[in-house]
Amino acid sequence: MNFFLELFKVLGLTTYYMLESLVFLFVPKRKKSVSGEIVLITGAGSGIGRLLSIKFAKLGATLVLWDINQEGLHETSRLAGENGAVKVHAYICDCSKRQEVYRVADQVKKEVGDVSILVNNAGIVTGKRFIESPDSLVEKTMQVNTMAHFWTCKAFLPAMIASNHGHLVSIASSAGLIGVNRLADYCASKFAAVGFAESIDVEMRSLGKTGIKTTTVCPYFINTGMFDGAQTKWSRVLPVLEPEYVAEKIMTAIRRDQEILFIPRSLYVFFALKNILPVKISVLLAEFVGAYNLMDNFKGRGKKD
Repeated sequence: MNFFLELFKVLGLTTYYMLESLVFLFVPKRKKSVSGEIVLITGAGSGIGRLLSIKFAKLGATLVLWDINQEGLHETSRLAGENGAVKVHAYICDCSKRQEVYRVADQVKKEVGDVSILVNNAGIVTGKRFIESPDSLVEKTMQVNTMAHFWTCKAFLPAMIASNHGHLVSIASSAGLIGVNRLADYCASKFAAVGFAESIDVEMRSLGKTGIKTTTVCPYFINTGMFDGAQTKWSRVLPVLEPEYVAEKIMTAIRRDQEILFIPRSLYVFFALKNILPVKISVLLAEFVGAYNLMDNFKGRGKKD
């Protein structure tokens, strides 16, 4: 196909996809069923992981819950059972350790079956200036927030490819799209998570595996305790998000096969401007929304959690 025919095709499809997106603004896509799907959620012992577990339980999914917190994992399993979970399988797993991920993944395959929806949700934050961040915590941040995604996908993606059926969900962050003061290692890990998810999506498309979907979630601060003490400058524009609201948005995005989700919606405008405006204006906007001082009073989640 010569250049002009290829260009004509691209322009035609671009127009079609723009109109399609406009239609979906007013007539949302039908939500797919997740009943009977085997759903693995990392970091299921608290926060968003726990809420997603409960919501999948209500929809008839078989749950596979991973966390390093045994007490939290037990509580999530109990709540899932109370909310109609068909089957709940809980496993202690430190997602920062590759061999442990592979070992527990093999156990899941033998005891439960092939995972069809993988939710990489586990995450940690240091919350210090880069120079003040201990090397061990920087490494741990990358291992949990990024490398764990590699190992879980390596473990469960082959079965999805074989059946041309599956869904990879990456709970990333708005900090995976912009640098934030006192979050250098966290931003780096989330930038990597976003890039990895997008690359896997491209790989599946190139293989013709249209039955394997990806959803990347980029929320602002969520009131789960993980970012306790962090503050927002303009709460009307960028509010600290309530966990229940975020979990419901994530579930809707998964069930509608939405490729990327920003929460709140104001982030769509902000990041669109960031990508087209001169750097100095982007910096000015970042300062305006408080990116320099968001973490000044950061405390983080207590050890009891």
